[in-house]
Amino acid sequence: MIKNEDKKTSPRQRLVILAIAAFMLLSTFALYASIVINYGNTTEANKTREEKELRFNALYTEYQNQLDAQAKELSDKYFNEFVQYKGRNIGFNNAIYDLKVQDLKVGSGREIADVSDTDYAAYYIGWLSDETVFDSSFDNIVSPTALKAPLSGSTSMIQGWIEGIARSTNDEGAVEWEGMRIGGVREITIPAALAYGDTDNGDIPAGSSLKFVVMLIEKPEEIEASEELEQLYTELYGA
Repeated sequence: MIKNEDKKTSPRQRLVILAIAAFMLLSTFALYASIVINYGNTTEANKTREEKELRFNALYTEYQNQLDAQAKELSDKYFNEFVQYKGRNIGFNNAIYDLKVQDLKVGSGREIADVSDTDYAAYYIGWLSDETVFDSSFDNIVSPTALKAPLSGSTSMIQGWIEGIARSTNDEGAVEWEGMRIGGVREITIPAALAYGDTDNGDIPAGSSLKFVVMLIEKPEEIEASEELEQLYTELYGA
């Protein structure tokens, strides 16, 4: 028979048990503290992001309002002149192979004398051979009341557009047509090979020849986004 005193823990055992208990208590406290700190950090990070998003939205709205105001000012100036060309989207034979231009109005400003010249802005109407307008500068192609912001000149335009507004010369150096002048209006007929070729592009089927009416205007002053707006965009959404 085992006596009661033999069941008692020794001082050494009691110290080990106390050490284990203390370790578990400290571990539990450390875990709790970590959870509280991480929660606080997460909450603070979320709060900071929300503040940045609010600031970004405010700055972006201000920037967009500036762009809209400029677009309206230009629309008020040019709408009545350009709207008269709304009905120019007459059907044509899609099987064309040469770029053609027809000046509807010769401008009085400087000439676009080279295909690399992008110092202009443009209002335009673009349509397919079946008369379908695939894009335009009007706010509504059926019943327009205003013009959207003009398109800025760019060397990334389709080749037919670039060549159609610039001065063109043949292999012998003779001028085939003058470059558009600022203030001018030109109808440009573009074969598929100088448009999107055999590739679909949005509402433009593969193999489509295109026609445009283009009116050139002086490029408006560029409205730049603020450094703060760009910095917030980078921080929130990446470069």
